[in-house]
Amino acid sequence: MVKISKTYIPSIKEKYMCEKHKAFFKKKLIEWKTDIIRSNNEALYNSSLDDNSASADIVDQASSYTEKNVEMKAINRQIKLISKIDQALKKIKDGTYGYCEETGEPIGIKRLIARPVATLCIAAQEKHEKEEKVYADI
Repeated sequence: MVKISKTYIPSIKEKYMCEKHKAFFKKKLIEWKTDIIRSNNEALYNSSLDDNSASADIVDQASSYTEKNVEMKAINRQIKLISKIDQALKKIKDGTYGYCEETGEPIGIKRLIARPVATLCIAAQEKHEKEEKVYADI
C-alpha cells in the first residue's frame, strides 16, 4: 500500500483511483468506521447506566422507553452504515471502488470525499431519487 501524508487530498489532476486515491479513501473509511463503533459502544454503555425502567412513575418509564427506542434506531442506522463502509473497503480491495454500480462511470473525487460510501454517480443517483419520488407520490 502507498504511503500518503496526513494532509493529502486526492486531486483530479492525478489518475482516477490511483494507489494514492485508494489509500486515502481506505484510511478515511477505516477512521469513520472506528469512530462509529466507538460512539455506538459509548451510547450503549451510557444507556445501560441510565436505566429508568424500574422507576415507579409511568411517565418516566414511557420517556425512558422512547429515548431508548430513538437510540436503538440511531444505532441500527450506524450498523447499516458500517455495512456500507465494509462494502466500500471490499471494493477498494477488488478495484471497483469509485465507479458507478449502474453506469460503470467514475463517481468523482469530490462526491467520494463528501460521501465515501457512494455507489452511484450523480446522474444515476438523481435518476433513482426521481423514481423513488414518483413511487412515493402514487
